[in-house]
Amino acid sequence: MKIEEVKSTVRTQRIAAHSHVKGLGLNEEGTAIQSAAGLVGQKAAREAAGIVVDLIKSKKMAGRALLLAGPPGTGKTAIALAIAQELGNKVPFCPMVGSEVFSNEIKKTEVLMENFRRSIGLRIRETKEVYEGEVTELTPVETENPMGGYGKTISNVVIGLKTAKGTKQLKLDPSIFDALQKEKVEVGDVIYIEANSGAVKRQGRSDTFATEFDLETEEYVPLPKGDVHKKKEVIQDVTLHDLDVANARPQGGQDVLSMVGQLMKPKKTEITDKLRMEINKVVNKYIDQGIAELVPGVLFIDEIHMLDLETFTYLHKSLESPIAPIVIFATNRGRCVIRGTTDIVSPHGVPLDLLDRLLIIRTLLYSTSDMEQIIKLRAQTEGLQLEENAFTRLSEIGTSSTLRYAVQLLTPAHQMCKVNGRSQISKDDIEDVHSLFLDAKRSSKHLSEKNNKFML
Repeated sequence: MKIEEVKSTVRTQRIAAHSHVKGLGLNEEGTAIQSAAGLVGQKAAREAAGIVVDLIKSKKMAGRALLLAGPPGTGKTAIALAIAQELGNKVPFCPMVGSEVFSNEIKKTEVLMENFRRSIGLRIRETKEVYEGEVTELTPVETENPMGGYGKTISNVVIGLKTAKGTKQLKLDPSIFDALQKEKVEVGDVIYIEANSGAVKRQGRSDTFATEFDLETEEYVPLPKGDVHKKKEVIQDVTLHDLDVANARPQGGQDVLSMVGQLMKPKKTEITDKLRMEINKVVNKYIDQGIAELVPGVLFIDEIHMLDLETFTYLHKSLESPIAPIVIFATNRGRCVIRGTTDIVSPHGVPLDLLDRLLIIRTLLYSTSDMEQIIKLRAQTEGLQLEENAFTRLSEIGTSSTLRYAVQLLTPAHQMCKVNGRSQISKDDIEDVHSLFLDAKRSSKHLSEKNNKFML
């Protein structure tokens, strides 16, 4: 009987084009290291991006915009994602492509505004009265059903909570018992109950039960300090778009007509400017009271040349608004016609008045040695083994065609290698797949030679 270990495929499925990018790869002085944090070369662009990260962290960049301009495959998207990695999870980062604004359901300007609002975070600090501790007793008290019949109903719940300082016995409403059951709370768990709303949160199992079993998936937490009844600061991170959607969605009834009405509505509904202004007033009030703090995030718009003149004009207004994120644009175009016009030619396909507002970071073509380092990084990320001459050949192919094409040859070459019964990709495997798959330059050359054979 043959027994094989089933290996998890979760990691291999999650490898994307920029999975290897972990940050900008700068040292303490802000100077770019040749190869670090998944980025190679582009030192000037990375150092400029490092200054932008410092400005964002010090909240001096809101309402300003940045343009990453360079030929295709020079790491513009990678640098934008590296900025997001440097900022961390607490700062909102919303990526989109220029063509996303052209929707049949909602206006172009509405798509832009939605993404603007997604990129602005609000950190709300609330001081709540809570009962926190380890559950020592959980007893539901039953009474006869007032509606008659044989069944019994729960009139209240008696719960005992223990902390390092003392214990307390509480008598709770039956609705809180439902919340306790949903959280699967049992004796020995550490929980907290909000005094105002009655919301229950299970934090984990008390660490006094840690030696109960040899193998367990349970998360153990220490016994809470202080009194059972205390004031606790709760921090909640939301975006302005979350607030817009929560207030725009009508609270329909439970009858059949309102349910059918909700089903008949289109997939997306536009949020009115009036509603957004009201939400902004409430947000400003919270900020003035010190309850909330505004966290300007990053909106990354790739392929900016896909936007038309109307959306560029709308961007002006949005960038000048008091609540605005940091906007990063990216384009691979040189001088071209602005979309939505027939004769207005501008650098990068962006109107000159908007270009005048932007800080422009230039990305350059990679050298052969840089390409070889990037290919080695991708091979390491994908868990592939290559001979040294295979790396050299791939970097040569990348120089003559594009880096993206060279990186895309890795997986087919690995498959060819497996078919031949080897685990390490050789130069011959690279040559085989290079002859089977065409790059854009060879394909266009073939088209020009055989043009009369193709349909117009």
